[in-house]
Amino acid sequence: QVRLVESGGGLVQAGDSLRLSCAASGRTFNIYATGWFRQAPGKEREFVAHSSWSGGSSTIYADSVKGRFTISRDNAKNTLYLQMNDLKPEDTAVYYCAAQVVGGQPNEYNYWGQGTQVTVSS
Repeated sequence: QVRLVESGGGLVQAGDSLRLSCAASGRTFNIYATGWFRQAPGKEREFVAHSSWSGGSSTIYADSVKGRFTISRDNAKNTLYLQMNDLKPEDTAVYYCAAQVVGGQPNEYNYWGQGTQVTVSS
């Protein structure tokens, strides 16, 4: 089992920055990839960013956040980050981190956090 806990959300103005954190605990040695997703009110959950967890620097971003958001990790702290710059009102959503683990469903995120709210005012 892997537990993921997000933090760092809040209310900011357009153009501001926020850094989200996702602390992983439990069988973290099974994690091989992580990602960030978001869900705005009345919309489907959407992909934001993806990163390998250890050994490698493979990252993928949604077009809507490319150049503004950066995914990173601190393996010593078992923590995933999402640095969000130049925030826009359309970035308003609940943000979730997720993990892919060895032995889980292939190509699926097997564990999810509870989410953290990000609200961007215009």
